[in-house]
Amino acid sequence: MPRQSDIADPGQSSHVQGFAPVAAADARILVLGSMPGVASLRQARYYAHPRNAFWPIAAQVLGFDAAADYPARLQALQQAGVALWDVLQACERPGSLDADIRADTLVPNDFAAFLQAHPRLIRICFNGGKAAALFRRHVLPGLPGLALQYVDLPSTSPAHAAASFEKKLAVWREALTPPGCARGD
Repeated sequence: MPRQSDIADPGQSSHVQGFAPVAAADARILVLGSMPGVASLRQARYYAHPRNAFWPIAAQVLGFDAAADYPARLQALQQAGVALWDVLQACERPGSLDADIRADTLVPNDFAAFLQAHPRLIRICFNGGKAAALFRRHVLPGLPGLALQYVDLPSTSPAHAAASFEKKLAVWREALTPPGCARGD
């Protein structure tokens, strides 16, 4: 995780730096966003915006308390075999909207090293269309021959209001449940 001093003032600067991955060595599913938004950068936490549906959805699907403190939520994800990261390591983007990411400033994360360190990974889930597009355009061509499942999911961002919480929950439930595993509510 970045130190607070490493985040100049994400509300003022358009240069943004992502977080380190949160992943146990035996992770089976990787959830990828594009780049943390302003609220997340300010708090140095994944999905920190209070209206982002990621934590309520993950809590329902994986069976933990969405109101638990941040370290406990991260631990619950890791125990369930779910890792978190973003496609981009850095970029320029004023504000939080993916549409405002400047294409000429993209720096993807090192997925070759991540995948080598996490050989049990079977599925990559994209939290929103921009994450999927960035990965497929800027990362996947450099990773030939991967036998992974790729799942495009509706964004949990409050900016993506086209799908209801219930619709998002149903799609995310299927994606976060590894084959051969059943999870309750």
